[in-house]
Amino acid sequence: MLTEDFLEYFRTERNKSELTVLSYRKDLEEFETFFESLKENITWTNVDESIVREWVIYLMDDQHMTASSVNRKLSALRSFFHYLLRMQVITSNPMTRITGPKKQKYLPVFVRENEMNIMLEELSRDDTYEGILSLTVILMLYLTGMRRAEILSLSDRDIDFSSKQIKVTGKRNKQRVIPFGNELESQIKRYLYAREQQFGVGFENLFINKKGTPLSKAQISEIVKRELSTVTTQQKKSPHVLRHTFATAMLNSGADLTSIQKLLGHASLATTQVYTHVSFEELKNAYQNAHPRS
Repeated sequence: MLTEDFLEYFRTERNKSELTVLSYRKDLEEFETFFESLKENITWTNVDESIVREWVIYLMDDQHMTASSVNRKLSALRSFFHYLLRMQVITSNPMTRITGPKKQKYLPVFVRENEMNIMLEELSRDDTYEGILSLTVILMLYLTGMRRAEILSLSDRDIDFSSKQIKVTGKRNKQRVIPFGNELESQIKRYLYAREQQFGVGFENLFINKKGTPLSKAQISEIVKRELSTVTTQQKKSPHVLRHTFATAMLNSGADLTSIQKLLGHASLATTQVYTHVSFEELKNAYQNAHPRS
């Protein structure tokens, strides 16, 4: 059989794992069952692109498969028909003009301003070192939009109080400068005083945990999850959620996309534009909830 020959080639010549081979076998068998059910005399050698398109519609509409799952199945077909063409079993490839469904773009999750205000107000009452550290981390994420890794890499010398700027080293070691206001300045100074009282001086990293060692990725995530859990039941409670919250708040307050792009350190403006969709969804929800005839 053509499929068995292909799978053997896939396994031996292409050195694919048995798991991949089994997955491709299942996808090919499903497609074969589909085209054989359409009408008589359809075989692997005379399948055309219209049948492939029908299959995609069937998978999406009748089987409710995600774009990712459908694209994975199409990948199996592409490999198989490329093999048949190479072996001169077919003269034209039905997959040439087939494009898979686009993956659904998920809107960034963010925390509402009133929820952030409640959390920050409550956390500000905690005068322990851990409380002060937690509040500083939360404010740093929320008021600058920095990534988790960027915050963890900060040192004292990256904070310039005279110009109220933070020097940030982002992805691919690209550096950018982020301004900060009075609230964050006051909290950073409060934290630095608490750190000195707790452990003394001479630290390379800005953020030090209660044991006197640099804050870890897991610890910063734990801080964010713990504090966000006090005000929101949404599933995602990560440092990146606060990055999204920063960008959404900036956009809703009138900042232009180019400025937000520079603050976030995005290489492309297209990456930043996703926040316009978030703001539109907020606007649409507000309209639907408020207008009597919406």
